[in-house]
Amino acid sequence: MNQGDLQTRFPHRHLLGIEGLTPDVLSLILDRSESYVEQNRRADKNKSTLYGRTIVNLFFEASTRTRTSFELAGKRLGSDVINMSIDTSSVKKGETLIDTAMTLNAMHPDVLVVRHGASGAVQLLSEKVNCAVINAGDGRHEHPTQALLDALTIRRRKGRISGLLVAICGDISHSRVARSNIHLLNTMGARVRLIAPRTLIPSGIENLGVEVFNDMNEGLKDCDIVMMLRLQTERMQGGFFPSIREYFHFFGLDYEKLANAREDALIMHPGPMNRGVEIASEVADDIGRSAIREQVEMGVAVRMACLELLMDNLPGDETS
Repeated sequence: MNQGDLQTRFPHRHLLGIEGLTPDVLSLILDRSESYVEQNRRADKNKSTLYGRTIVNLFFEASTRTRTSFELAGKRLGSDVINMSIDTSSVKKGETLIDTAMTLNAMHPDVLVVRHGASGAVQLLSEKVNCAVINAGDGRHEHPTQALLDALTIRRRKGRISGLLVAICGDISHSRVARSNIHLLNTMGARVRLIAPRTLIPSGIENLGVEVFNDMNEGLKDCDIVMMLRLQTERMQGGFFPSIREYFHFFGLDYEKLANAREDALIMHPGPMNRGVEIASEVADDIGRSAIREQVEMGVAVRMACLELLMDNLPGDETS
């Protein structure tokens, strides 16, 4: 693959994570995403770029934003989109992940978009199918398109990613969003701080090139971006903090804590939000500083770009 190809083609068969992607490849995805932002704001949003292609959304975990976003992305590019309901599928009857993969493979989809509760499950499935696979979140591992839409939001608001000081705050231990963002932000030249109670900081996380803080006021000092995370109580076994009230007191984002960050610091949250737990309502709804709704909008553009770039490499298209 020559340099010209790199500028226009995604050099991988699947999108399973951010780790290992180069700055050039990440910029390729973000630049392609940018081209879809304005299109999605027009009355006529649809193109026929992926006409005749089939995308299957295979979500083993509940999702609103991500699944709907991928569905919209596929339909706006002209593809057929199938949403598989796991609650009524053969998985509920005891079928294994591998059997499910082989069954779907026999139907010849072009892309599988997969969310699964076990880390590594999407990687395993990708090894058993002939089509492209996009990781829509696997266990505590990665959620690559969330990090990409966060990066697009930051780049559009701040004009750059390199050199920014980004604080990721909250339930780091259980967050695949945090891991994907750490990889992306470091790769693109940002500085990353993690802020959380000691019980919600994974052992050895410093090895990923981040600074760790257990105090919000100290950690938020001079930050350009404040990215809050949801408390994933469904993944917790045992007591990670005394109470919700105490958690919000020390680690919930309110204006008093936010005052430590830069005056123009951008507020972000991947959703769904627990208002009054990790973020105060008035902060989340601050029109001038909150980019939370914009993140949702950028999600459709990013997923359109990812689908299109992966389709470029499928059989039936001219490849290098």
